[in-house]
Amino acid sequence: MRSSMAQEISYPCPYAEGIFTIAIDIGGSLAKVVFSPFKSNRILFDTVETERIDKFVRLLHSIIDNHHGGDYSTTQIVATGGGAYKFYDLLKKEFPSVVDIKRLDEMQCLIKGVDAFIHEIPDEVFTFNDQDGAQNVLLPNGSQNSPKTYPYLLVNIGSGVSILKVDDRDTFSRVGGSSLGGGTLWGLLSLITGAQTYDQMLDWANEGDNTTVDMLVGDIYGSDYSKIGLKSSSIASSFGKVFQNRRGSVSKSTSPVPADSKTSHVDIALRNKKFKNPDVCKSLLYAISNNIGQIAYLQAKIHKVQNIYFGGSYIRGHLTTMNTLSYAINFWSQGRKQAFFLKHEGYLGAMGALLSA
Repeated sequence: MRSSMAQEISYPCPYAEGIFTIAIDIGGSLAKVVFSPFKSNRILFDTVETERIDKFVRLLHSIIDNHHGGDYSTTQIVATGGGAYKFYDLLKKEFPSVVDIKRLDEMQCLIKGVDAFIHEIPDEVFTFNDQDGAQNVLLPNGSQNSPKTYPYLLVNIGSGVSILKVDDRDTFSRVGGSSLGGGTLWGLLSLITGAQTYDQMLDWANEGDNTTVDMLVGDIYGSDYSKIGLKSSSIASSFGKVFQNRRGSVSKSTSPVPADSKTSHVDIALRNKKFKNPDVCKSLLYAISNNIGQIAYLQAKIHKVQNIYFGGSYIRGHLTTMNTLSYAINFWSQGRKQAFFLKHEGYLGAMGALLSA
């Protein structure tokens, strides 16, 4: 199950005189768009997979046609993310009549976007865990420089992971990151399961039972390891049972085996059939989310930060993902640090670009 996310919110947008602005954030996996129909004080959101950039371009054309009467001469595009540079020539070719196509710094847009969502959008920020579910967080009014908000960590999880320490609305620094992010999950599960879309992987993860794939503390000790705070259900080794069960699943086929290999490709395929796609999806989702959560905690500890905001399209409002990140922060900090989420977590950069136009 994924939590619902409004594709439209009310917001008092600053409108450039006579100019219709479309803000886009093109990442390694997803291309996002945020725009406000002229003089409407509404913000709309949409997204397309980056590999289908032609579809994203058609989406931008339809936005201009449907929300600005097809008037390209009074439209501007503001772009951020790596794709703002990679696809710049394509954008110039496809939209030759717009007023301008501006490229904006990705990190600056991220911070501007997350600050707007935190401080200016009602009911945007929430906490989540299995016991309490989603709980909205009420931040102090006019809290642009509230000590309850700053400093904080922004853990932006897209194809990879960037971790930024934000001291105030104008001061931030990148303090860490990881190459193991949403692109890793998507890539590995595409290879292992043959899933066609990211949402399909998340749906499978909801159905899965990772205990058929992961080796648990209870599998090793037969019970909890309470002396160091580990429950029997804690994961000791991600995918540990795949290796453990290899002997029993190797085929006894008479097919010829390559001289330089003890196991044929046929054997591997037959072995993999023992493990269901949903179980594999949940196992890898847990592995990557737990890893990100622990890295985030360590950075928060190093930089003496209490509040950790998770953003980026990796999360997708996915309840298992949010619970895993929250659990990691709570476990490693012994309840002293708090994980926060945003309902529009995938649109931080695009929102910042819109507000920077």
